[in-house]
Amino acid sequence: MVSSAQLIDRALALAQVCERPDLHRRLEQARARNRAPSVRVLVVGESKQGKSSLVNALVGAPVCPVADDIATVVPTVVRSGEVPRAALVLATGATGEAGAEPAEGHTERVPVPIDQVAARVVGPGAERVVQAEVELPRRLLDGGLELVDTTGVGGVGTARALRTVDLLPSADAVLLVSDASQEFTAPEMAFLEQATALCPTVLCVLTKTDASPHWRTIADLDRGHLATHGIDAPVFPVSATLAALAVQHRDRELHEESGIGALITHLRREVVDRADALARRALVHDLSAVTEHLSLALRSELATLEDPAGREQLLRGLEQARNAADELRRRSSRWQQVLADGVTDLMSDIEFDLRDRSRVVTREAEEAIDAEDPGPIWGELAEWLDQRIAAAVADSYVWAEQRSEWLAEQVIAQFARDGGAAVPALTVGAAGDALESLVDLPLIDDGSMTLRERTLIGLRGSYTGVLMTGLVTSLAGMAIINPISLAAGVLLGRKAYNDDRKQRVQRRQSEAKAVVRRHLDEVVFQVGKQLKDRLRTVQRTLRDLITDTAEEMSRSLADAVAAAQRTTKEATAERDARVRSLRLRLEQLDRLAADVRGLAAPAVAAR
Repeated sequence: MVSSAQLIDRALALAQVCERPDLHRRLEQARARNRAPSVRVLVVGESKQGKSSLVNALVGAPVCPVADDIATVVPTVVRSGEVPRAALVLATGATGEAGAEPAEGHTERVPVPIDQVAARVVGPGAERVVQAEVELPRRLLDGGLELVDTTGVGGVGTARALRTVDLLPSADAVLLVSDASQEFTAPEMAFLEQATALCPTVLCVLTKTDASPHWRTIADLDRGHLATHGIDAPVFPVSATLAALAVQHRDRELHEESGIGALITHLRREVVDRADALARRALVHDLSAVTEHLSLALRSELATLEDPAGREQLLRGLEQARNAADELRRRSSRWQQVLADGVTDLMSDIEFDLRDRSRVVTREAEEAIDAEDPGPIWGELAEWLDQRIAAAVADSYVWAEQRSEWLAEQVIAQFARDGGAAVPALTVGAAGDALESLVDLPLIDDGSMTLRERTLIGLRGSYTGVLMTGLVTSLAGMAIINPISLAAGVLLGRKAYNDDRKQRVQRRQSEAKAVVRRHLDEVVFQVGKQLKDRLRTVQRTLRDLITDTAEEMSRSLADAVAAAQRTTKEATAERDARVRSLRLRLEQLDRLAADVRGLAAPAVAAR
């Protein structure tokens, strides 16, 4: 069977002979994608659930740090390579939060021994590490499979949790890792709903089954939760510890008992093979479109050479088709109007959605603040608010991504109705650091007071009570300081202290509410801008994609008309030579088209 690389090379040669630089550029992009196939699998989950241990078990090497007191803060990418090697991507600019994405061009790759990767991402200087990259010669990783050990989706900061959500559209599959000691938590179920909305394949992995005797019950409960929420995701109970022991002792039965074997088989069949079928389908689309464009001019010229009588009719048909293509390319087509109106509406909807979600979070936060003094519980309240904001923004991000995909489908459908050809699949990369600029929640007064401060407040209130009561009782011949005046001073001092405490609580509540409002306003501003920028990227990508498709159509038809018109100026000998040349090229194109159809057959069977 002819390989895809050979088909691309043949198509490139024909595009160069036919002087079609636009098609040559399209084929070069297809060759670049074919040379470096990538099937990205994100390993996600809350902290300390066994993500890193699972990655180590899948590849049979300790490439990710694993310890009871260590949480993953730097993503590790494991891909296929001819020899084991590793590198750290370091930020060369100002350092920030560990694992944060620096500005483009502000990184450097530093090779490191593969057995030092786990220590380097948690040791001294780890704050400069953006991510670790490891290459291993493993059969599991053949076909371009990449395993990405991500930071925790809960409990490690809003920016990191949202960065994981931001990577979902670029992933081919997601492995949600959960501890077998308990059923799915609410944040895990929320993340699963987001993942299924943005990623084609979602798997659930139940880890640490060797340490959880009731893992079968937990697995059944988890499957019930998935069914209740309408999430179609298989659950794989595994034990990374048993898998590591199986590798050490080369015990195949122990390896199967660990559950890793079933997970690997599913990854190969449902993820790698499916992604290969999709990539093959995209390549077939590009090659078929190129062969059709190249054949159009050749067949038109050959038809006029072999049948001069039908030349005028052929020219009229080609002229009409060219005029229609030029009109589609030049005029303000309906697909352009659909795109412009859709982007305008979607930007407005994005802003409204973000503000609506922020208002809900603000009301919930203010109710919690009014319920008790926010000072002593500000740390817990800030953590709750951090998680609540992360959930709200992630939901808004998922909604915006779905609406963008829907808009792209509507625009492409309108282009087809306007008379356009099929458009290649729209691909927009992840925003990367789109949500990295979120600010931290500032601190407020915790309400703690020293004994001296409390005493002074009480004395200020009791002084007036002692003095006034003492003056009144002095009329009865008593001393100014007497038991009655002292009792009155104690009562007034206690009242003054309680009034001051209430005022301090009210001030802290007002301050906390103002801090929450400012923080949420900053979140809406930053996230709203990034979501709108992403939508503009989709708009520009879609516009350029359709415009290039229309240009290719117009260029092919223009070349066909020019070729048909050129035939009348050629002598008989030149005409015969030209016919032989055209037939040879058409035979090459026909063979190429047949081989492309053969390449498409496995993709159809895989579906």
